[in-house]
Amino acid sequence: MGVQCVDCVRDAARQAPTQRTALGGKVRGGPPVVTFTIIGLCVVSWLLQLVTGGTWTNMLAFAPWVGELQPYRFLTAAFLHSTSPVHILFNMYALWITGPFLEQQLGRLRFTALYLLSALGGSVGYLLLAGGPTAEAWYQPVVGASGAVFGLFGAILLVLRRTGRNAMQIVVLIGINFAIGLFFPGIAWQAHLGGLVVGLALGAAYAYAPRERRTLVSVGATVVVVVALVAASWLTYAAADQFGHLA
Repeated sequence: MGVQCVDCVRDAARQAPTQRTALGGKVRGGPPVVTFTIIGLCVVSWLLQLVTGGTWTNMLAFAPWVGELQPYRFLTAAFLHSTSPVHILFNMYALWITGPFLEQQLGRLRFTALYLLSALGGSVGYLLLAGGPTAEAWYQPVVGASGAVFGLFGAILLVLRRTGRNAMQIVVLIGINFAIGLFFPGIAWQAHLGGLVVGLALGAAYAYAPRERRTLVSVGATVVVVVALVAASWLTYAAADQFGHLA
């Protein structure tokens, strides 16, 4: 093979054209870094829940009544799970089977935005459908990455269709898991719905944006979703505060 100049090889690799997926994601040969990072954070957080005897959970879980004063809980709750290993194992498995594909197709930045905003969408969905300060759900804390996972389900459905792949298995998976949330107690189906709506919205924007305006559409859609989630939360809390003054 001969002797190769290390700097020459590095320069040649730098000058080579960047390979992109059909949806604009950078083709990478390494592991799905974002997916692994999210899984790692959830596992570490779950272990902290176990060793702190509930203190870690109480600090970061989301409930509508406390979200207005501590809005970081809208997101941190997605990195918590119940103490039963079944909850975290199911969510991490769902992330593992959808995350690497979406991370490759969309690229790390859009995939990160998709996951985090779907997680926020799950909390906002629960807030909107909790029933207000007179309902028990308003004071019931919720935890889990299910809202974010449902967002990935929604996005991968559209990405598969856009790239000409069969999406029927994802449709069935969404239907089964959503039905489980409706018919079994202790599952926040509202969060599933909120995450799914956000995932479908961002998935549509990311997958169907025209190639020449992909960045503009992707950034614009991300900003619109952020504004919509903030506005929906603000209006819900404003109505709840008004109710409190009248009560």
